[in-house]
Amino acid sequence: MRRLQLLSVMLLFGLQTAFAQHFVLRGKVVDEDRNALEFVTVAVASQGKVTMTTLRGEYKLNLESADSVVVKFSLIGYRAKTRVLRRPQGNQTLQVVLQQHNSLDEVVVEGQRKQTTQSQELKTKDIRQLPTVSGNAVEELIQTQPGVSSHDELSSQYNVRGGSFNENVVFINGLEIYRPFLVRSGQQEGLSVINPYMVDQIHFSTGGYGVKYGDQMSSALDITYKTLKPRQFEASFVGSLLGADAYIGFATKSLTWLNSIRYKTNRYLLGSLDSKGEYKPNHFDYQTYLRYTPNKHWEISVIGNINDSRYTFIPKSRSTTYGTADNALNFKVYFNGKEKDLFTTYFGSIDITRLLTKNTKLSLLASAYSTHEQETYDIEGQYWLNQANNTDNLAVGTYFEHSRDYLNAHVETVKLMFRHKPAKHDLEAALLYKREHIDENYNEYEMRDSAGYIIPHTGKDLHMIYALKSKQTLNTGRTEAYLQDIYRFTNASQTSFFTLSYGVRMSHWDFNKETIVSPRLSLAYTPSFSTNSVFRITTGMYYQAPFYKELRDTVLTDGVTRVNLNKKIKSQRSIHLILGYEHNFMINRQKYKFSAEAYYKALSNLVPYTVDNMKVVYTGKNQGNGHVMGLDFKLYGEFVPGTDSWISLSLMDTRMRLNGKSVLLPTDQRYAVNLFFTDYFPTTDRWKASLKLVFADGLPFFAPHREFNESIFRASAYKRVDLGVSYRLYNHEARSKKSILKNVWLSIEGLNLFGVNNVNSYYWITDISNIQYAIPNFLTGRRFNTKIRFDF
Repeated sequence: MRRLQLLSVMLLFGLQTAFAQHFVLRGKVVDEDRNALEFVTVAVASQGKVTMTTLRGEYKLNLESADSVVVKFSLIGYRAKTRVLRRPQGNQTLQVVLQQHNSLDEVVVEGQRKQTTQSQELKTKDIRQLPTVSGNAVEELIQTQPGVSSHDELSSQYNVRGGSFNENVVFINGLEIYRPFLVRSGQQEGLSVINPYMVDQIHFSTGGYGVKYGDQMSSALDITYKTLKPRQFEASFVGSLLGADAYIGFATKSLTWLNSIRYKTNRYLLGSLDSKGEYKPNHFDYQTYLRYTPNKHWEISVIGNINDSRYTFIPKSRSTTYGTADNALNFKVYFNGKEKDLFTTYFGSIDITRLLTKNTKLSLLASAYSTHEQETYDIEGQYWLNQANNTDNLAVGTYFEHSRDYLNAHVETVKLMFRHKPAKHDLEAALLYKREHIDENYNEYEMRDSAGYIIPHTGKDLHMIYALKSKQTLNTGRTEAYLQDIYRFTNASQTSFFTLSYGVRMSHWDFNKETIVSPRLSLAYTPSFSTNSVFRITTGMYYQAPFYKELRDTVLTDGVTRVNLNKKIKSQRSIHLILGYEHNFMINRQKYKFSAEAYYKALSNLVPYTVDNMKVVYTGKNQGNGHVMGLDFKLYGEFVPGTDSWISLSLMDTRMRLNGKSVLLPTDQRYAVNLFFTDYFPTTDRWKASLKLVFADGLPFFAPHREFNESIFRASAYKRVDLGVSYRLYNHEARSKKSILKNVWLSIEGLNLFGVNNVNSYYWITDISNIQYAIPNFLTGRRFNTKIRFDF
């Protein structure tokens, strides 16, 4: 009997299942601008059914009908949405619009979207959290990324995976920007043309980037300025011991206009250097950005920038103690003279874009860059080098340094760009012409007297230890073109996702009659077995097209170094091979991302160079071949809920074959650890703290006036900790929403908190026996900066 009852129940259940009504749910998920969203999770938890949207934002689910079916749509970085279907039958269509997180209190964690190309997006909100020294917040954010290093907190320059400063390319709104040429120290360097108050998007690549980013061998930084919403107004004022900034932006229905004035003076920081005297650094920058959309078919944007940096230094004395406890040395100098430098640059651009269709644009871009630079000084120094516990002098002498260096340059660029975005592709093509004009007039020399003898001492003639003269004019033109596509597709079952980036670039320079062709390819794979992971492989050919510094070949005649422009020079070449992996995960409901990259760069046609502080001096000839290889790791996430933090580890090895010998590149940094950590008090949003830590291997150095591959030694490791603590004095949310003043923040920054004596260059003295001593030039010591910020 019991068996018969059990059989009846099973039969009834089977009949119910067999005759249960099913329906098909299909649709599309888009964002607020009606752009398709890929990788959106569509789930019906009650039935155990889940899928993801395709590259077109489309989805499809076979479901069982019920009184109510709850469907949830979710994507990291967007607000999840839930829809309830009442007794659905047959075919059902449901289109959903997801909104991005945009509330003031909400934090969007960098890297939560999958990185399917070699360009990572950095969040602009991290700029305001960084305790800054140079005043160039964007570059200081870049310097905390894996594979990036900087050994001078006063400078915005950085090295990427063994490349020099000149191997990094920077774009603003699709046009390349330039830096002054004569800057040789962080003290002279002013404000970057990148204005952090105007930045909307930051895309940065440490290698393997697409063909649209030009002919540089190391990295690409792509900046996009912001567009405000209609009737939006924002403004900020920041004042500190290191300068002051003012920013204002507003928008109407068709117009966005942003303006910013920045002033920087690092006299307070320079007071901690060993060289004492009267420092007068003054750096000023004004920038405007205007975007006008008269109708839905046209867009016009204009950028204007004036940057003026003046540096005056009247040295008095210097006292440097270095060495070990058992062999401490003291270097003391008394000065006469003065240094006066000027760097004035102008930059302007216009972008006229025609929207041919919803997904097709044609743009005409034009820009002009002009710089006027001068570096002049006459400085005499009388020095003594002795052991700290002994009055006997190791070296005594006098030196006199003279410079009258003048440079004027201007670069004009015209670019025609076409962009088209069909369903699975992102096409971009451009044709560009660039005109370059440079005038230089250099006259430098240094005289040294050691123990009463002018050196180098021959007993017959009088020679300077160093003398250089150059008067050159360069007029050249470059023609460039590229075509690239980003193709997104899935496998047959639509469970695995692929992103294929490929393209080719061509460039011709009429100075050396060289034409270079650069093919590049990248593939990203999101497997079905781990939708939170991405595997990437990238390869391509990257050229370092010679510009100005690489051309300067030198010839020594009668003790004077004279400069000639080498018309036979060829572009340096680097072949990149990169394997990458990233994984997004959660711990205790907090989001994290781990990424790793292994890279190898095969280098050829290298132009060897030396680095003295921020000055890169090339030999002017293609003389070497070599390699750079390494590993980069990064863990990014909400270590503390509601904040962004990351830690990175980089390992690297460089080698160059020169004159039959294997030597290190000047940027060989074997290891580096970067940490950026933000925190707040759990019970209040008034207190916030940001910590930046750098621990990096010292760079190799070469003795001057010797062969490039001789006298190599390595500087001590670069160690630095900067801590910023901020307190919110005023919060508009606690008051009327109509308040014009939004926030007032008071900050205290501990710069070089532990007072480490870091070295970024050496001053060399030579005695009568031709023995050279390397005197370390220490960077800034511990300083505390106070800052107040008003947000409107």
